[in-house]
Amino acid sequence: MRVVLFCGGQGLRLHPSTERIPKPLVQVGGKPLLLLLMKYYSFFGHKDFILCLGYKGEEIKKFFLNYDECLSGDFVLSNGDKKQKLFKSDIEDWKITFAETGLNSSERLRAVRKYLKGEEMFLANYADGLTNMYLPDMIKFFVNRRKIGCLITVKPSVVFHYVSASKDDYVKKICQLNKTSVRINGGFFIFKKQIFDYIKPGEDLVNEPFQRLIKKRELIAYKYDGFWASLDTYKDKQRLDELASKSASFWEIWNHNKNTSEGKEHV
Repeated sequence: MRVVLFCGGQGLRLHPSTERIPKPLVQVGGKPLLLLLMKYYSFFGHKDFILCLGYKGEEIKKFFLNYDECLSGDFVLSNGDKKQKLFKSDIEDWKITFAETGLNSSERLRAVRKYLKGEEMFLANYADGLTNMYLPDMIKFFVNRRKIGCLITVKPSVVFHYVSASKDDYVKKICQLNKTSVRINGGFFIFKKQIFDYIKPGEDLVNEPFQRLIKKRELIAYKYDGFWASLDTYKDKQRLDELASKSASFWEIWNHNKNTSEGKEHV
């Protein structure tokens, strides 16, 4: 399946990391978030990508135009010809479509509809989170239910406290938000082509189209309680960098042999 990655956000809460580069190029453990996500999908055989560009999209183009896998992989230099001696290439069989979708985030998916021609269903991602979820399980769940849209729901990772109060304002319960039944949108999606019938010009994907899908019972939620982490703030980046420094990059499933659906760590 083709993979649509929304890469146009400004990432204001990640400043100063996003002053010169777009959010998807912010590094996690020394590697751009976007590249990590693409390797995730590639690991499961999905190597046809559509990048929806916006804020500093030219930096993403430059990154791939100048990308040299020898800088991050093992290779043999022989007679000055290093590229043919690269032991393993990650992106040689990838197809990447770079689509300028403007600064208005509400138009991104509609803007790349022409590149999804002939696709009965496709994958999509906010490009601001990482997981070790076993993707084929989610796809199987979606196919079996025969609906138009699916998203993963995860427990919130923020450290806020949930407060329940009575009608007369007495606190009845207080606990960490991730200890409640509250779940949030994890930003990993699967759609059938019919999703475009529910999107009107200028609409945000969640605020209007998703509400229409809900009314028609065409949107389902795949619960995942394994590793998932967002990259929304500089503090999020620090936590992920710390995990990477401890060789706990759970999102790099291509480096792990165990069943990725068994991961339980949360950030």
